[in-house]
Amino acid sequence: MKRRFVTLDVFTTRRHAGNPLAIVLQSEGLDTEAMQAIAREFNLSETVFVSPPERPEHRASVRIFTPGGELPFAGHPTVGTAVWLALTDEAQGRPAELLVLEEKVGPVSCAVEAKGSHAGHAVFTLPRLPERLAQPVADTSLAEALGLDPADLGFDAHRASAFSAGVAYTLVPLASREAVAKARVAGAAFERALAATPNGNAFVYCREPAETGHHYHARMFWPGSGIVEDPATGSAAAAFAGAVMAYDQPGDGDHRLVIEQGYEMGRPSRIVLELSVRNGALASARIGGSAIVVSEGVLL
Repeated sequence: MKRRFVTLDVFTTRRHAGNPLAIVLQSEGLDTEAMQAIAREFNLSETVFVSPPERPEHRASVRIFTPGGELPFAGHPTVGTAVWLALTDEAQGRPAELLVLEEKVGPVSCAVEAKGSHAGHAVFTLPRLPERLAQPVADTSLAEALGLDPADLGFDAHRASAFSAGVAYTLVPLASREAVAKARVAGAAFERALAATPNGNAFVYCREPAETGHHYHARMFWPGSGIVEDPATGSAAAAFAGAVMAYDQPGDGDHRLVIEQGYEMGRPSRIVLELSVRNGALASARIGGSAIVVSEGVLL
């Protein structure tokens, strides 16, 4: 059976930037093993498989795979898939401002806007608020894992932590953008240090953005997923909301933060994190970004 696919660049408004995403549009009849094989063939950070929803009021059911395994939830697949479906609906004369994707984590509500025939913007509400996890890795081990000096770790009140909003991340604050640029997966030291964490990844960040109007500069390393470094990681930004609440303690109200990622890879990406704080606690959070179609094709 021939199956259509599209690719989009996500968390960007221009092609050949942001995070590439493959979407297989006709996934009926594919089992988990077949989906994993196709994801390895695309070899992108994530590949999405779209099928009809279980509930008629929802827009689609999606499964998300890295080259190394399936994820219950991910940010750039959610944004990219929502944009593609919005473009499809717009072309068919049935535009919608809101759609719901069924993911393994649960239903994910997305506000969408088509911008022409090949680009759009989506904002989704986190299906789960970030939950703090145990962070068993000492700063000295994290520094060694990332090829850094222990003095490079931490800024202001921020310290290494672990949070999950559906996918667990080890969050590592670094003192400068120079330290973020120097960070790397330091071979066996990375695997050894992160072995005790849920997913063996490290989201490193600092408060020295490269561009005016942005708030944080970040990189994300996850060799166990099959992709050593990811250009833009929405689910990590979702987890990062927990660190913002814990260490920056924003006041009641609505807050908009822009996270830049992928710059060291030549894939600049822009992730918008929106926080709604009520009575000193995080009441809700949203991830937003743009996406643009790059290619369309057929799997034989």
